[in-house]
Amino acid sequence: MNRDQFIQTLGQEGYPDPVEVLREPNGHLDHHTHPFEVKALVLSGSIELTINGITSHYSAGSTFHLGFEEAHSETYGPQGVHYLAARK
Repeated sequence: MNRDQFIQTLGQEGYPDPVEVLREPNGHLDHHTHPFEVKALVLSGSIELTINGITSHYSAGSTFHLGFEEAHSETYGPQGVHYLAARK
């Protein structure tokens, strides 16, 4: 999916405009939650999300979704990750 398609989809699903997020190479966030739902599009680099013991890998062009207060951990690839995230 590209940026324009992602932003169009967000609008159709009632999400606000996304913010850009940059995370450092080989970084990590331990088990945590967010007080919002997230839809994101990876622009460059990569991210791994672990939810309920299952790890999924996302790279440029991939989208991911986290539910409201969904517990997860994050690991960023050797080039870090740059993504768009819309929160509601």
